[in-house]
Amino acid sequence: MRLTVLVDNSAIIDRYYLAEPGFSCLLDDGDTRILFDAGYSAAFLDNAGAMGLELGGIDAVVLSHGHDDHAGGLRHWLERGPTAAAGGGPALIAHPRAFDPKRSGGLDIGSPASLAELSGRFEPRLSREPLRVGPRFVFLGEIPRRNDVEAREPIGETDGPEGTVPDYLLDDSAIAWKGDDGIVVVTGCSHSGVVNVVEHAVRVCGDDRVVDVVGGFHLLGASVARLDFTARRLGALAPKAIHPCHCTDLAAKIRLAADLPVRDLGVGLELEYR
Repeated sequence: MRLTVLVDNSAIIDRYYLAEPGFSCLLDDGDTRILFDAGYSAAFLDNAGAMGLELGGIDAVVLSHGHDDHAGGLRHWLERGPTAAAGGGPALIAHPRAFDPKRSGGLDIGSPASLAELSGRFEPRLSREPLRVGPRFVFLGEIPRRNDVEAREPIGETDGPEGTVPDYLLDDSAIAWKGDDGIVVVTGCSHSGVVNVVEHAVRVCGDDRVVDVVGGFHLLGASVARLDFTARRLGALAPKAIHPCHCTDLAAKIRLAADLPVRDLGVGLELEYR
């Protein structure tokens, strides 16, 4: 399987692609092509074009969650017209609450494109349960929050049955690919907690051989106790590599690198797995 980073907060040196505070990557194992997240703007489209990657033939768009730095690019895809997705309507896979309103500090931070608008281009497949996407990919659905360290604080608010409520990002999910060597977990922001995400992927895939964990770990200003917890629990799975990016700060990467094989990531990076 090849993973190509289309959007991240930084770009790989000497590649000259656009970077922005968001995440997007293309996943292709020869049987299934998936756009995972779409960043904040049209950068994922421009970068894909500069890389010579055709997005019109993808089988599915998978959204990790409904924040605008992961779903915002879909608005730009719609605005570029049918040629941006020539060749049919790929599936749009997400948690059922991914398109709920999301607000923080008086700002709208949810998806700029509504589900109704996206339904004109894509075929929505919303699921709380794990969902197979091709022979080897699985959308992880709603992530069980099984520890008392992660996902403790809400981010902004959303709408509930009785009005405005704190948003604990129950729509946060990820995708896993099961190859010959084990599983690769790709996560957008890990609002559910990166340990919860990876341990759920292990259960869903029935395989505890973790090859790599790629994406945002949501470790910004994390406490020493949380970083130690993350390093210990991920370390117990002995991943061959981890690629924390986007919403993972330098202090977190340095701490994790003391116990785990942390690797750098940026726009233009290509990773291959078997």
